[in-house]
Amino acid sequence: MAAHTLGEIAERTGGRLFGDAACPITGVAGIRDAGPGDITFVANRRYERDLATTAASAVIVSQGIQEPEGRSGIVHTNPSLAFAQVVGLLFPPPTRPKPGIHAGAMVDPTASIGAEVSIGPFAVVEAGAVVGDRTVLAAFVYVGAEARIGADCLLYPHVSVRERCVLGDRVIVHCGAVIGSDGYGYVQIGTRHQKIPQVGTVEIGDDVEIGANVCVDRARFDKTVIGRGTKIDNLVQVAHNVRIGEDSLVIAQVGIAGSAEIGKNVVLAGQAGVAGHIRIGDGAIVTGQAGATKDVPAGAIVSGMPARPHAQNLRALAALDAMEEWTRTVRALQQRVADLEEALRRSSGSPRATT
Repeated sequence: MAAHTLGEIAERTGGRLFGDAACPITGVAGIRDAGPGDITFVANRRYERDLATTAASAVIVSQGIQEPEGRSGIVHTNPSLAFAQVVGLLFPPPTRPKPGIHAGAMVDPTASIGAEVSIGPFAVVEAGAVVGDRTVLAAFVYVGAEARIGADCLLYPHVSVRERCVLGDRVIVHCGAVIGSDGYGYVQIGTRHQKIPQVGTVEIGDDVEIGANVCVDRARFDKTVIGRGTKIDNLVQVAHNVRIGEDSLVIAQVGIAGSAEIGKNVVLAGQAGVAGHIRIGDGAIVTGQAGATKDVPAGAIVSGMPARPHAQNLRALAALDAMEEWTRTVRALQQRVADLEEALRRSSGSPRATT
């Protein structure tokens, strides 16, 4: 961990310094847990009150938040980004492994291995596979026959990239992810289920990051596609023939059924589900635990199950919360009507109706 002055950090992040430029910064922490030597940040006004009590040596605040009196810090247009830059400055990434093939790895002689590639122990690279320059295959990584891994990729331990799948440049795949597992396809014959061969591939664009234990199924035919710059969180299922556009965010435990099409800059929040053969338009947001069962227009925000426009869903939830009170009101009104009918019957001398 390196130490830097607050003035240097302000210069590196492009923020406006206030207070002591010579203040030494040695660590980062959340505003409530920070101590001396730490820098913290406030991007959300709900934490503004903590500025008065934090023990941090410096704070990064967004424009519009008043600079805390007697403290040092940085005003920045994007405190979250600035804080991320500080983390990278104080905690540089681990040194990449030295280039070379570990003696315990198994690399087929017909595989093409680029310059300065690092292949760890017990990794396997099958026949005809291609591994690009400066890529790192950690221990126990499996690269199937004729698969292609681009340059500057990082595959963490126990990642599997099956046959003929393609990864672009600068792709990061975290532990336990499986790229190119068979799609879930069967045809029913009587009471039995006959497997349909899944002969397509997976194509992953440049600068994609895939979390731990993600499964991206190969296409039944053609290809499953993850667009450039998309980031996928842990424990996500991407089914066969799905296409995800560029720069989308897919959060933990999302499930995307076969042949769904996800546009560019889409957000699928945690545990959202997307039905097969539908389209989620560019820039749309499917909120946490929502179930998209039909097309979602570009730019829309949907929630609930089945998913519907977020404002409409909030109104429905508010109505549901009021249901108990409405039920009591309706029952009281029913009783009043019954009492009025009984009073009218008595005043008119009519005999009470019987059944």
